[in-house]
This record gives sequence, structure tokens and C-alpha cells, in this order.
Amino acid sequence: MSITDNLKAIKQEIESVSVKLVAVSKTKPIKDLEEAYQAGQRIFGENQVQELVEKHQKLPKDIHWHLIGHLQTNKVKYIAPFVSLIHSVDSLKLLQEIDKQAKKSNRVIDCLLQIYIADEETKYGLGFDEAIELLESQEFAELTNIRIVGLMGIATNTQNQKQIKEEFYELKTLFDGIKISYFKNQDSFREISMGMSADYKIAIEQGSTLVRIGSDIFGERIIKHFKNEEE
Repeated sequence: MSITDNLKAIKQEIESVSVKLVAVSKTKPIKDLEEAYQAGQRIFGENQVQELVEKHQKLPKDIHWHLIGHLQTNKVKYIAPFVSLIHSVDSLKLLQEIDKQAKKSNRVIDCLLQIYIADEETKYGLGFDEAIELLESQEFAELTNIRIVGLMGIATNTQNQKQIKEEFYELKTLFDGIKISYFKNQDSFREISMGMSADYKIAIEQGSTLVRIGSDIFGERIIKHFKNEEE
């Protein structure tokens, strides 16, 4: 099927639930993104800062760009002027740099805390206790140009659906606890980014609000060996 047909099928599948589709377009050529755009897709996710910047320059400006891969502090400045959502905040140091660069661009940048939920050493993310420690820190309280709008997690790459379900359940449980404890009166804290091409249906069942789908839309990608890659 074409990219247009793939998008239509997935959107029909998720339209009955409050889930937003992030089209993971890493390594894909501009023409593929243009086809998805013409089919109505407006949220695209990229792993690499350089690729994200290049595509932003070449494509329509009403696209919402999400950075979903591991982000180094020295790369934040390149995306701060335009990025819509950073999924992969895994340290206070990174959050402080995002805040710093957001100020320079006179923006408030929406961020998700990436939580480590997988049974894999190659994944990034904050431990549950580390996330709470960050939110309770004085350093976090002093940040003025970032907004934490939810959590992100990547499940273990396994065929064991029970394990995947349990990992997503744990993330949703943490989200609910953090919402009550730290963001009770803030409607903006509402996003749970979990689920990729292989497991997004399980993720939706467990409460995901953002699914990151690449290969089911664009076909299999060109394999590049980057740590913490999305499917």
C-alpha cells in the first residue's frame, strides 16, 4: 500500500480513541514526507537533530516537529527555535539546557520526561525515583521556559506481549501518580508517548496519547545503527 493508504488505515484504527499519531520519518526522503503531508499528516518525529533541521527547512511550516531520539545538550540550540515537543528528556542537565535555549528564542518548549521502562541496557531514560527527584528539585522549580506535558517510554524489544503490556502499565501508573502529586491543576500535563509500529495497539490499550509509528506508514527504513532508535 502507499503511504497515503497506510496513514488512512492507521488513522481509521485510532480515530475512536484520543490518540495522536506521530509519523516517524527518520531516514525517509522529503518526497515521502510530502506525500504524508498531502494526506493530512502534520506531526512528524525525527531521531537526529541534523536531519530534523534539514527537513524543517524544506517542508511546510505548519508541521509540528517532535524530537523523539536521544538529545545531546550541545544540539539543543539547533532545534530550540521551532521544535514542538521533545519526547526524550532524560536528565535535569538536558532540561536546563532546553530552558536556556528556549529563553534565547523567547519560547516555552514542551517536553516529556523519558522514563526507563524496558528490560534492556541500551535504552535511555530516568528511573522512577530519578523522575520524582527531578520534579522535586529546586533547580527544576527555577526553570521558566520549559513545560513538562507528560512522560515517554520505550518498551522492551520482545515478542512477549505480556511483558510489553506490563511495562506500559507501569508507565501509565507513574504518569497518574505524578499528575496527582505535581500537576493536579495543570491541564497541560496530559501526554503519554508510548507505542511504536510493533506495539502501538497494546500501548493504546494502556492509555497512550501519542503513538510513534514509522515502518507501518513509510515501509521499512534504511538501517542505521543508532542507540535508542525508534521503530
